[in-house]
Formats: sequence, structure tokens, C-alpha cells
Amino acid sequence: MSIRRLPEKLVNRIAAGEVVERPAAALKELVENAIDAGSTRVSVRIAEGGISRIEVEDDGCGMTGADMALALERHATSKLPTDAIEDVTTMGFRGEALPSIASVARLTLESRLAGGDGWKRVVDNGVLVAEGPAALGKGTRVMVEDLFARVPARRKFLRSGRSEYAACLDVVRRLAMARPDIGFTVEHDGRRVLDVQGGQDQLTRVAALTQRELAANSIGVDIDRGDVHLGGVISLPTYNRGIADHQYLFVNGRPVKDRLLVGALRGAYADLLARDRHPVVALFLDVPTSEVDVNVHPAKTEVRFRDPQLVRGMIVGGLRRALDEHGFRSVQRPAEAALAAWQQEPVAPQPPAPGLFAAPTPHLPNRAMFGGDDGTTTALLRDRIVDFAPPRDALPMGRAEVAVAPVPEAEAHPLGIARGQIAKTYIVAEAEDGLVIVDQHAAHERLVLEQLRRGMGGQAVPSQGLLLPEVVELDEPACDRLEAAAPQLAALGVEIERFGPAAVMVRATPAMLGAIDCQKLVTDIADDLAGYDAALGLNERLELVAATMACHGSVRAGRTLSVAEMNALLRTMEVTPHSGQCNHGRPTWVKLAMDDVEKLFGRK
Repeated sequence: MSIRRLPEKLVNRIAAGEVVERPAAALKELVENAIDAGSTRVSVRIAEGGISRIEVEDDGCGMTGADMALALERHATSKLPTDAIEDVTTMGFRGEALPSIASVARLTLESRLAGGDGWKRVVDNGVLVAEGPAALGKGTRVMVEDLFARVPARRKFLRSGRSEYAACLDVVRRLAMARPDIGFTVEHDGRRVLDVQGGQDQLTRVAALTQRELAANSIGVDIDRGDVHLGGVISLPTYNRGIADHQYLFVNGRPVKDRLLVGALRGAYADLLARDRHPVVALFLDVPTSEVDVNVHPAKTEVRFRDPQLVRGMIVGGLRRALDEHGFRSVQRPAEAALAAWQQEPVAPQPPAPGLFAAPTPHLPNRAMFGGDDGTTTALLRDRIVDFAPPRDALPMGRAEVAVAPVPEAEAHPLGIARGQIAKTYIVAEAEDGLVIVDQHAAHERLVLEQLRRGMGGQAVPSQGLLLPEVVELDEPACDRLEAAAPQLAALGVEIERFGPAAVMVRATPAMLGAIDCQKLVTDIADDLAGYDAALGLNERLELVAATMACHGSVRAGRTLSVAEMNALLRTMEVTPHSGQCNHGRPTWVKLAMDDVEKLFGRK
């Protein structure tokens, strides 16, 4: 078979397969062009998720008719005035988007320079079908209709209109987040779904495009290391999502989904979140153009760094320091749905007050102390007779002690003073600014883990020798792994030694864990060492081991605590990093503000 040169039309369709895989990809290219044109306002209108129509209008610099004809040719661009592609600062630079889109859809391009005349060109699946004058203001308007209509092999792989619409909205949201100086509007099927004004600062724009609660449950990031700057906001570990779609990462103002950055983000939250939970973040990384290559992916969604370890270390270290400084914080208040779940007893209608000559109420008790023995009464005590005795089969599970200690200042002791325990699981405390509820098991689990981590950092964890060493039988590979990790486990307070080919002997356990089941503890440690043997290093695996040990030694739900023990737990939480969330990313405490309490009782 001889080699042949492919025709231009087929070349454009092949290029479209790389650049325009779905409507959202076409929309991304068009909005990036609008941004590069110096626009202050970008309007987007889509129909049926962008499958039937995409329209992008801007107030940028505009183009002449000759430039429009050139823009529809492959590898023609105004964004590379020289051959130094490594110095590119614009969103686009390849010059492939417009001809690629025009080869698989009907594209109408209209543009006008300031003080000039408008011009229009219409290209239908790679064929110029019309051109002429156009009436529009300064800027450019691009309309894409019937995407992949003549490429059924590509059209059938598109998702539903709702799914494509979600992808289009996500694209615009990310680009709008990267450029808070530009205003953006999005309309879908005639309904406006996004509208942000230009001239905003970065944090205001992030708050406008993400969940409203993020502002109260986030931490600001502002780190400089040489010529590299990292800024943005990250959520508290307790404010997390089940999917990673709410992670917005930018490099030099370009939205990216880079594996290095995602991995660094996961590393920063490694022992603060369960593996199936993800933080909400918006991080903006600015590096010199000579230190990053943006020309590694057709859609420009990935980048390559000259010094990836510097970037990873900066993200992991910087985010961990920020989280350490705010580690005590938890989600600031219960969710609205949780507040709505509080039950309010319906107020029973009060019977009308009896008249002066009304007969005595028949259901009042006939007691001598309230009247004569003949059944008459000297006073109506309807509202004063209350039986507080609860049914014997429904005794409450709460416990409280006399509240004698005064409420401490919120600044010194934000968790307040313990007032009681509910269901032998939750500590109820009174703070200066609200009601605090603490999950005693989750809180103590985090405290134990932080103490074990200090042991891994060089501060040996006190161990407690067993009067009679306990032998734990395991398979030989598990014993090999435990024997190899024995020195590191000793730093955590677990002293073991090999006892034959298929057993280990436990001589000591961490004193903080108290009396524990050595068999179960050692088995779980062996499972952790085996489960992550190939993917993680020894230190990372020991982090998981420490989390397992913390779970074994924490105060269990169902244990009755004295008020002194509760207060000791609260004071320790206030000075321990990351005590606002348990080892799985769930909150260890929540606060119900006094305003919310008063609302529940109708006082506000």
C-alpha cells in the first residue's frame, strides 16, 4: 500500500477529533479565544447542551475580514508573534480550534474592529457557503450549530443533553474563576444559569462560582517560594465531597487537570480524609513560563513542570502548614437540612377560660388540699398540674451534672465547658457563643493519632509492657512484614519480635491505648502493611498503621464519662492539630449558634 498525502478536509476532521471531542471542548476553545481578544464581557448561549447550538459573543478587539479568512485556516494564529512557544502567555496558541470546529459543524463567524465595518463568514462542515457584511458591535460573535451532524460515528458517542450541558457549564465556570476581571454570562435553552460581574477579586469570584458555605469553611493560601507563587482557598477537611469535580486547579491562569497537582493535593489531605472523600479547593499556581511546558496536550489541560518536585513539595508542605494552623476548626455549623430536622412540638390550642359562673371542670383531681371532699374546688389549677414521670420503658439516655462552672471566654476556650453526655456518645458543652456537641469517639481517635504521629516524628510513644507476652499466630508473609517494620513500630509503642516462622510475640503496647486486644491489633497492623505494600513507602504505610491503632485505643461510643473527663477531652482538642475532624474526615464537633437555638424556639 503506497503512502498518500491526506486531503485538507480529512486532516481537519482528524484534528477535530483531538481538539473537539464534545460540545464542552468546542465551547472551551471559543471562550479562550474571547479571553485572548482582551474582552471585558463574554456571553455564552447554548441549546440542548451545546449539541444543537453554541454561541459565544465578546467585546474584544475584533477582526478584519482578511483576518477572519486566515483564522479559519489551520495553524494560523495571532498569539505567537515569534517562534518562542515556551514564552506563550495566552490561553490558546495552536491556531487549530476554529478550522477544526468548522470541519464538523456549521460555523458562523462575525466580527468588527472598533471604528470599522462588521464582516461575516459561514463555513458548513469545511465548505465556505456565505460571507458578507454583518451588523454587530465591536468584538466577535461565533455560532456553532449541529455539531457532528454529518459525522454520525462521533455523534452517537455524545452523552445526553443534560450531561453535555453540565460539562459546558463546568468549562465556563473554570475559565471564569481564572479571570475574575472579566464578566461572564451563560444561558441554556433561554434560561440564564450563570452571571458574574467583571472586576472582582479572586476570592470573591471563587465564592460566587462555588458553594455558598465554602467561604465559612475554607482556609486562605498565600505561599511564595522564589519565583513561584501559590494562592487560593482550600476547604477544611470536614467540608468535603464524594467526587473530585470540585477541585479547581490553575497554572498561570490556565485551568488544568494535571496528575502531579491532583496527587500533591491528595498527599496534603492524606491522613485527614477517607479515601473516597475529596476536598473542595481553588488553587492558583503562578510560575515563570520558562519553568512550565503547556504544549503537552491537544486540549491544553495538562502541563509539564521543569522541577516537579519543587511544585509538589510546595503544594503538600504549604497546604499542610495551612491545615495545621487551622486544624482545630471544624465545619462551622450544622447543615440547613440538619437544622430543619429538629422537631417542634405543635402547640395545643388552649381551651377558653371559664366564666365566673362556670361549673368546676370534671377532670380535675378531687383532692382535699384543693377543695372540699364533696368534689368542689376553690381554684382552677388546669395549667399547673403536670405529670413529669416518663414511661418506664422509654427512659432517656442522656446524663447531666450540675452546671456549676462558668462559661469560659470563646477566644480562650472555643469548645466551652461540658454540661453533660447524651447516649453515652456525645458530649454537650456550653460555649460563650453557642451550643457545642462533640463525638467523643471521633475526637479521641484523632487525639490518639496525633500523639502517635509525634512518636513517628521522633518523640517516642510511651509503651506499656505486658506481664505475660502474647503470641499472635499469622501466616509467614505477614510475619515477615511485621518483622521488617519492627523498629518503626517500636517508635509507636508496639514492641514485637519474631516467634517462629508463623507467629510474633507482643511484648508491649502503647500506654495510651490501655487494655486492648493484642491479637486484633497486630492482625490489623499486618493487614495495613500488606494492603498498601506496593503502592506506598514504609513511612506512608505506618501512617495508616497509626490510624488503625488510634481507632483501637480511642474512647468508644457507649462509655460513660465524668464531667472532669469531658472537660479534659475538650481542652486537649483545643490545643491539638486537626482535632476538628476524625481520621476519616468527618467532623468531631459541631456548634449550634445561639441565634439558631433561638430560631428553633421561635424567639427570632
